[in-house]
Amino acid sequence: MLVNTELTKIKLLNPDFPNKSTGIINGESSGLLNWNDIAYPQMYDLYQTLLSNFWKAQEINMQDDIKQWGRLSEIEQNVFLRINTQLASLDSLQTPTMSQVMDYVTDSSFKAIFAVISQQEAVHNESYSYILSSLVPLSEQNARFDQAKSDPIVKKRNELILEAYEEFRRKPTPETLFKLGVNSVNLEGIYFYAGFAFFYHLARQQKMLKTSTMISYIQRDEMQHAYFISQFIRILLTENQELNTSENIEYVYKTIDTAKKLEKEWADYILADIEGIDLEEFEGYIEYLANKRLRQLGLKNLYQERSNPMPWIHVFSDEMINDTKSDFFEQKSRTYSKVTQTNGFDEL
Repeated sequence: MLVNTELTKIKLLNPDFPNKSTGIINGESSGLLNWNDIAYPQMYDLYQTLLSNFWKAQEINMQDDIKQWGRLSEIEQNVFLRINTQLASLDSLQTPTMSQVMDYVTDSSFKAIFAVISQQEAVHNESYSYILSSLVPLSEQNARFDQAKSDPIVKKRNELILEAYEEFRRKPTPETLFKLGVNSVNLEGIYFYAGFAFFYHLARQQKMLKTSTMISYIQRDEMQHAYFISQFIRILLTENQELNTSENIEYVYKTIDTAKKLEKEWADYILADIEGIDLEEFEGYIEYLANKRLRQLGLKNLYQERSNPMPWIHVFSDEMINDTKSDFFEQKSRTYSKVTQTNGFDEL
């Protein structure tokens, strides 16, 4: 396989090929999906985990947050709205990108998982809009989305992701698919966390708890997405040894390090006036997360090995939600899938 040879869109049906795919790209597959006969049976467990996470924004009653909104400081309101629309801008990229990847993936089980991820990203995007519609008028919402488009720090952060995504759109090759995957891990597994930390910081002060519940649902999904994409990359490199080069491994380290630095820069910028968040501690938290992403990719830590340096975030983590039958913030009763090491929630 030539890593720079363009992939072709997969036909919907290839009756002469086996149902079990012979490769996740450039393989033979009929296009029919029998979950009992797939090349990587663990993908069924991951698919089921994603389905068990299903939720809708409207399930969360925002009335308490609406009452509290006016009691937030002007700084808190400004940061709240800026982070909300910045996160929405990132999720807006994921839905069409994951859908496009499906066109070039041979294995139908992977197609199904990419389809679920694409749908969940659309739910996340709607959720940010739902929060905004509960708190501010449409004119303010539109102004904040325009602000997210023009903010130089936001543009700088998004550029890293956009370049890889657009490169795959222009020329879908095994190499550009690999780079898209690495940057998707960055987006799902590193880029959201300054924003999440702000909402959890409000929650530990008993502020905007319904918003924080929504954010915890989103984070649970994003962690699982990052885990899946990392497994996709590992299988891609294993099946296509031409991609498994020292240059590409160096690309992973360099790109994750760049994402860490950009997330730190964004945190220093957006959280500078928020009392109670230690930005040096946050940098350690991002390094902790970056190390986790590297280990999920089968690589070594890039930064000093450490435990979570922001343990107060753990109170709002997936583990705390998933280990109970009702939502952490006492929303309606709901059963979640049990968190295990194999489904990617071993660390926050």
